Amino acid sequence: MTLDLIVSRTEPMQPATISGAAALIVGGVVVGAATGWRMAALWLVGVALGFALHRAAYGFSAGFRALLRDQRTAHVRAQILMLAAAVVLFFPALVAGSVLGQPVRGFVFPLGAEVALGAFLFGIGMQIGGACMSGTLYTVGGGSIRMLVTLAFAVAGATLAAFTADLWSGLPALPPMSLLTSLGLLPALTLQLAVFALAWGGLVLIERRRHGTVAPVWQPADGLSPAGVWPYAWAALALALLNFATLLIAGRPWGITQAFALWGSQALDAAGLADPVFWTFWDHPTRAEALHRPLWRDTTTVMNVGVIAGALLAAGLANSFKPSLRIPLRHLLASALGGLLLGAGAIITTGCNISAFFSGIASGSLHGWLWFASALLGTWVGVHLRPLLKLDAPDEPASAIPSPAMS
Repeated sequence: MTLDLIVSRTEPMQPATISGAAALIVGGVVVGAATGWRMAALWLVGVALGFALHRAAYGFSAGFRALLRDQRTAHVRAQILMLAAAVVLFFPALVAGSVLGQPVRGFVFPLGAEVALGAFLFGIGMQIGGACMSGTLYTVGGGSIRMLVTLAFAVAGATLAAFTADLWSGLPALPPMSLLTSLGLLPALTLQLAVFALAWGGLVLIERRRHGTVAPVWQPADGLSPAGVWPYAWAALALALLNFATLLIAGRPWGITQAFALWGSQALDAAGLADPVFWTFWDHPTRAEALHRPLWRDTTTVMNVGVIAGALLAAGLANSFKPSLRIPLRHLLASALGGLLLGAGAIITTGCNISAFFSGIASGSLHGWLWFASALLGTWVGVHLRPLLKLDAPDEPASAIPSPAMS
């Protein structure tokens, strides 16, 4: 899929879709306001995230695949830009411990087999299922029925992982390691930025050696307009700023994953099929609290639905909201399998491409780097499984610039 299929320059906007998205957004603000201004603000942050993700077709799955298969690096370089901007924003705030009276904390988790195993499964899942976690949310908002299947099975996989936590929660692990705690603000920031600079330079060399040129990350495809495709760099900076806004409002970074396990667990409880309160996964005090409150009071749920609403608005502006039920059976089966691996892997590894990779590294946690290495290995496996499952178009050029996180 190419970018001109995602955003049309000539077709009109879709008023009905835009109106529906606007009504959903306003309704979310009203619900959020009833529970406090912070929830309303986080809803709007989620909407902005979904809009930015859709406008740039910004998913991690296709970017990882393009790097490993085709040595196209624009998307991964944009991720480096996103991480660099995030650490510049996050590190001083995390060292201070509070901003404008709001306590803030990062995502710093143990380095262990759980992270490696879960991220490996996640890497396979996002190649088979067609998207990462954020990519799944925004493509659902953009009208993809196939990704709705991936989302449903990601919820099922996350719930299954929560149910079986006794089997994996005791795997060997090192204590949490934070660059900020170990090195201090300036050394940690200098080290991170140096790593990003080296990675950027290495990726440029890889792409130039393979293709002779390097794809830009700043060049707009359609100019600055509501319906124009954004360059990856714009979305990268938008995501860094919006993640920082989440930190300031919620007191912790952007996360997606736990809501999936929460949705499935509450559904099983409501149907009388299980009693999740007795599961080891929900025994943690903060998780137990989430299990017992309404979904509209759950920050992660509110932001996830906001991402979908923001992508719906963006799709309406671009006249690209065109759901279709004409999906090959093999793609539906791949979405189901990939979704299960996505959901289960994200819960096992305590995060996805957002909470573990993006927010973890932005927090100075080394577990974010372990997640990246393990997910990249899983991506390599997934990339080699895709042809066997006939998920790649036969005429897809080896040097294709990644489209959205969809296959």
